[in-house]
Amino acid sequence: MKEMTSVQMDFLLPDTRPDHVQLDSGAVLLPGFALQDAKTCMLAIDHITQQAPFRKMSTPRGGQMSVAMTCCGTFGWVSSSHGYSYTKVNPSTGLPWPKMPAIFKNLARKAAQKAGFAEFHPNTCLINAYSPGARMGLHQDRDEGCIDQPVVSLSFGLEAIFLWGGLKRTDPTRPILLKDGDALVWGGPDRLRFHGVKPIRSGSHIRTGATRFNITFRFVIP
Repeated sequence: MKEMTSVQMDFLLPDTRPDHVQLDSGAVLLPGFALQDAKTCMLAIDHITQQAPFRKMSTPRGGQMSVAMTCCGTFGWVSSSHGYSYTKVNPSTGLPWPKMPAIFKNLARKAAQKAGFAEFHPNTCLINAYSPGARMGLHQDRDEGCIDQPVVSLSFGLEAIFLWGGLKRTDPTRPILLKDGDALVWGGPDRLRFHGVKPIRSGSHIRTGATRFNITFRFVIP
């Protein structure tokens, strides 16, 4: 029998964390929430990326994001030298963004409900692919034109250290370990908290290889 790596063995260990962790009044971690649907979500990502491939976008300051991204739903988030925006058309293909899969929408709504946000209606989904070393700097999700609905984030594959900050960029951050299948939901008084992701450590996941996938849902008003 082929010897398993430490990462693969850890994947097989039972998750003893509670299924509901209140981080702040409007922020909840749901460990393992989407784990049973991970395979279906990976197939959905494959289908989406056949229509809208992952790409590393430029930043307003002229750099390049270390995270590869694509989108699905009514709108997609784009970054360029001109700034950040949501568009109905994928600028890389000239086509509308792929339709949001039912499994995505159902998981997003269920996670939001479990976190205390009963009326979440996501119309936008950002899909991020992190390779080892990729990171996400501290930022607020404020391009949506609406902060009345929460953000729902699903993690698959390699682990990540999520940085949970305050309402100011200079506020201290709290590191939160995100594992395969975890859901993170924030809204209400915590909707505009700064957050980010530390550089992903090298590893190999039994399902996603050397990649962490993050699926993030929002409600956007154009």
